[in-house]
Amino acid sequence: MKIKDDLKISGELVIIVTDKSGHITQSMKVPNLVVTTGKQYIASRMAGTTAAVMSHMAIGSGTAAANANNTALGNELGRAGSPLFSFQASGNIITATATFVEGVGTGAISEAGIFNASSGGTMLCRTVFPVVNKQASDTIAITWTITIS
Repeated sequence: MKIKDDLKISGELVIIVTDKSGHITQSMKVPNLVVTTGKQYIASRMAGTTAAVMSHMAIGSGTAAANANNTALGNELGRAGSPLFSFQASGNIITATATFVEGVGTGAISEAGIFNASSGGTMLCRTVFPVVNKQASDTIAITWTITIS
């Protein structure tokens, strides 16, 4: 008897841009890519390594397509850590949320990633999306859902 079990890691993120008055100016949902280093990170944590937990989300203006070999954003513009970033697991779903406040990550945002350090670090996933324009007084909230099935 042959047993086949296809383990998959997939996800999507919701991006919401809010102006200084609290009005939503842009909103979108996009798929994500768990990169090779992210898959290796998950496997190493299962084996009990002491790699740092995922602790930051970054946004940038890079436009090259997401690729399994990515280890960094194309052009990082801002990174959010605690208390503006949280990473929670429930069952087979992991939810990462981050808020990029006024003055952080300003510009034409077109990529995002999750990392385990305040700079550099191991990248778990990366996505590229149509430009989201963040003015200096705007806030971007990102909810990133990763499902292991």
